[in-house]
Amino acid sequence: MYRLVLGSLLGGISIIALFIPFNTYTLFLFKVFISICMLLVSFGYKDLRYFLKNFIHLYLVSMLLGGFMYFLNIELSYKNDGLIFFHKGLSINIIGMFILGPLILIFYFKENKNLKLNYNNYYTCELFLTKQHKITINAFLDTGNKLKDPYSGKSIILLNKELFDESKKNAIYVPFNTLNSHGLLRCYKVDKLVIENRIVRNFLVGISDKKIKLDGIDCIINLNILEEIK
Repeated sequence: MYRLVLGSLLGGISIIALFIPFNTYTLFLFKVFISICMLLVSFGYKDLRYFLKNFIHLYLVSMLLGGFMYFLNIELSYKNDGLIFFHKGLSINIIGMFILGPLILIFYFKENKNLKLNYNNYYTCELFLTKQHKITINAFLDTGNKLKDPYSGKSIILLNKELFDESKKNAIYVPFNTLNSHGLLRCYKVDKLVIENRIVRNFLVGISDKKIKLDGIDCIINLNILEEIK
């Protein structure tokens, strides 16, 4: 929450543009720079795709709200020429709004619907590699992931390779089979995983050599783990 507050405060800095004589191009670059800073402060940087998706959502919402306010301004207010005020009436802006507005709304609500469908499967977790060393990770619940070590019966979560130092632990090799491949997965014992203030201990961490291709996700949670703590 504090990151969102800081991002909002940073966005408020753009109001200084009202008091600086920027030309059109400089003003545009200034606003883009501020918006990029807002996103980095609020959501961080996981990968380019995650950042671009946040960037697009920011400008979709801005166009939606800004366009509505602009419409009210040109249609419900009066234009002045010196001391004479007169109503402008219909303009090309209305035509553009009726053509582009529905397209923007359709795209926005489609993306928002997809976000809501997946939101309940996102978790912010604390993975304790040892009792003293923990990392905070963004995890996604894959309901199709029920991978277990066939020997110990422990559930396995998948973690991006760059977050785990394999040189300090002994690997456990677990056989796996998928529709496209099979082989041995390098797994490790860790201290615990904390999900929504609940602790999980009886599991293994599998190392994913290929980066997990989900926006901002570091880890894939095993469905069995959540079933065990409910």
